Amino acid sequence: KSLLHLSEIIPAGSTWSVIGIGTGQLPMAMVAMTMGGHVRVGLEDNIYYSKGVLAKTNAELVERIIRISKEFGREIATPSEARKLLSL
Repeated sequence: KSLLHLSEIIPAGSTWSVIGIGTGQLPMAMVAMTMGGHVRVGLEDNIYYSKGVLAKTNAELVERIIRISKEFGREIATPSEARKLLSL
């Protein structure tokens, strides 16, 4: 409920993302993607690929979120696009 409320009160056109740690990482990423937010993934947030199964690499986690993003009809930012989004 809190995420829905926050997404409704931020200024239009805002760039936003969520972070979930551990078992909350993937569900939070999926919710953010359905709401137009951005996500981050990596072993620093979650060392598991699935329940009881350690992720082998960051790339494995990134590949999964790319696949899910495509299923949601979301495009993945290139490194250049990400830098622009983050004003880096």
